[in-house]
Amino acid sequence: MLDSVRSRLTLWYTAVLTLVLVLLSLITYFIFLRSTVRRTDANLAELSESFLVTLRAEMEDQKGPDVFRIAAEVAIGEHQFRDHYYAIADDTGKVIVSSLDIQAANVSSETPVAGPLSSRQFQEFLEAAVHSERRFGEIKGNKDGYRAFARRFSIRGRDYMLVILQSLHAQREMLEGVTSTFAWVIPIAILLASVGGYFLARKSLAPVVAMSSHAGRIGAANLHERLAVQNEKDELGQLARSFNSLLDRLSQSFERQQRFMADASHELRTPVAILRGESEVALSQQARSAEEYRESLGVLHQEAARLTRIVEDLFTLTRADAGQYPLQPHDFYLDELVAECVHSARTLAQAKRISLYFEGAAESPIHADESLLRRMIMNLLDNAIKYTPASGRVTITCRRAGEEYALSIADTGSGIPADLQPRIFERFFRADKARSRAENDGGGAGLGLSISRWIADAHHGRLELTRSDANGSTFTAYLPAAHSPAVSRS
Repeated sequence: MLDSVRSRLTLWYTAVLTLVLVLLSLITYFIFLRSTVRRTDANLAELSESFLVTLRAEMEDQKGPDVFRIAAEVAIGEHQFRDHYYAIADDTGKVIVSSLDIQAANVSSETPVAGPLSSRQFQEFLEAAVHSERRFGEIKGNKDGYRAFARRFSIRGRDYMLVILQSLHAQREMLEGVTSTFAWVIPIAILLASVGGYFLARKSLAPVVAMSSHAGRIGAANLHERLAVQNEKDELGQLARSFNSLLDRLSQSFERQQRFMADASHELRTPVAILRGESEVALSQQARSAEEYRESLGVLHQEAARLTRIVEDLFTLTRADAGQYPLQPHDFYLDELVAECVHSARTLAQAKRISLYFEGAAESPIHADESLLRRMIMNLLDNAIKYTPASGRVTITCRRAGEEYALSIADTGSGIPADLQPRIFERFFRADKARSRAENDGGGAGLGLSISRWIADAHHGRLELTRSDANGSTFTAYLPAAHSPAVSRS
């Protein structure tokens, strides 16, 4: 049961609500109790004032040797309310007159009169009250007990102590009523809140259950499906949009993977077919000259080299995608590396009667992976030479542009169509036959620019096609520059 989120939410909600209601009930009970006690004390104080006013008035009207006792009995009689008891004691704590005296006079002498004024707790309270002007307390008696109030007063030069007792029966009944009300209201409120909370949690989590069910049905065959977004502004809507965004990225990755596998299979099929075909031809003939065998082996070697380059490029991109191609940076001069690459590419350029022109660059210290940058530059030079017609020109420039170097390689080829330029860095993409290497020239796989862009990105730089028109194309690599040279020229 606790495996369900809505059950756990309901239990937590119920537990917190129960704790809050219980604490609120206890606080309310004690506030109500304190208010009742204060009201009772105020009532006893007012009653004592009224009693003393009546007593003093009777003292003025009465005459005789026992005038104080008679006046006190009259005052007690006039203020004799239900569940109230009065007692007047002298300054030593001896009771002079009390409500019990009046009750005894109204009943037969054979019937003993008992009450709280004759209890031991009353005597103890009276003894303690003799030493103070005013005193409140509680005295045990019957089932509920009494609230006691004692105050000192003086008449005709003598000190007396007035004690009034009020039964707590009505107060106890009221508090019991409050307690019983809480006792049945709180469980009912908790039950109703728990049921409502469960259905509210169930309704609130219903979209999550629906999204989970829908997501469970999405696979490779229906990766285009998306979760329904009911409210884009709430948390569930944000969750659905985040999941749909994840599905978009997965779909794009899946499509790229499928296209990658299809293109890789296509690119690998050609050299493998040539290898197989050439080997079958060589083996099918019983007698062949050495020259024919050398020609067949040359074809096999050429296609094996092409196959090796494709496999190495695929392996490089695979490791790069997985983040398993660590860079090995060190300090060197970029202008020296560019000059070395231009020197290495002159053989390819001379074979097509293409001029390579490297504009001299100032010292360009850089902290990077030299082997990867060499590969990027050679890829760009190879592409420029490959797509430049005979007697054309390839220009290489390296200059400082703020906090980065701009390495540009421009050719004088036919350019790339505008609608195909955004896809020029995609893997296995070749714009058209005019920008594709001929089959007898090794057959380019369309991975060079992809690898070059990854190398630039890995160095926190970028590779861009900055110009492409009928007069040729220019690729520019932007690489972060070192702040100061860490190596010296040899």
